[in-house]
Amino acid sequence: MRILIVEDELRIATDIRDAVTAGGYLAVIASEGEDAWVRGGTGNYSAIILDLGLPNLDGLTILKRWRQEGLATPVIVLTARGTWAERVDGIDAGADDYLSKPFRMEELMARLRALLRRSTGQVQPIITIGPVSVDPRTQQVSVNGVPANLTPLEYRLISYLFHNRGRVVSQTELGDALYSHDNERDSNAIEALVARLRKKIRAKIIETRRGFGYTVAVDGP
Repeated sequence: MRILIVEDELRIATDIRDAVTAGGYLAVIASEGEDAWVRGGTGNYSAIILDLGLPNLDGLTILKRWRQEGLATPVIVLTARGTWAERVDGIDAGADDYLSKPFRMEELMARLRALLRRSTGQVQPIITIGPVSVDPRTQQVSVNGVPANLTPLEYRLISYLFHNRGRVVSQTELGDALYSHDNERDSNAIEALVARLRKKIRAKIIETRRGFGYTVAVDGP
């Protein structure tokens, strides 16, 4: 899953990026308002962490523009100004969650995981399909209760498919979710990654739809 981090303070942006990456997600940073607005509206992001105090174009204006343009990506708003009126403005503008600075990184990550669960219709923190379970809190995948030894890329793949269970995910969408650079998004590389993952979990839960992409059934095979 790709997470867009919109924050102009380098230290905070770096700390959030490190936490997001350690949480098993792909992090992209935007530090300026206009750039953030364009990236958020054109990129395939699972969630956005948005600071309101940005240069050139403030976060509240960006959020309003995204919602007016029909962008439904979940957004967590960050701000150093934590009055109730500002929180109301942020939520009314389309924010899904609100966190005042300073904050604990653990709380931000817990809120991010909860937001991703809600956005994909998942109630429980651990996603289980057939014999396979994915725990976003620990980035652990288990098969029949036995931990699977996955690489970070393999984990991101199965996590993304599990969060988007019940629908077909195209190779283009998977490339956006898994890789940070365009030259890595080769269809053969994704096919090889899926093949390695299938061998490791040894469960027939990832179905190939030729010409369309991959899907995981809601209840497994």
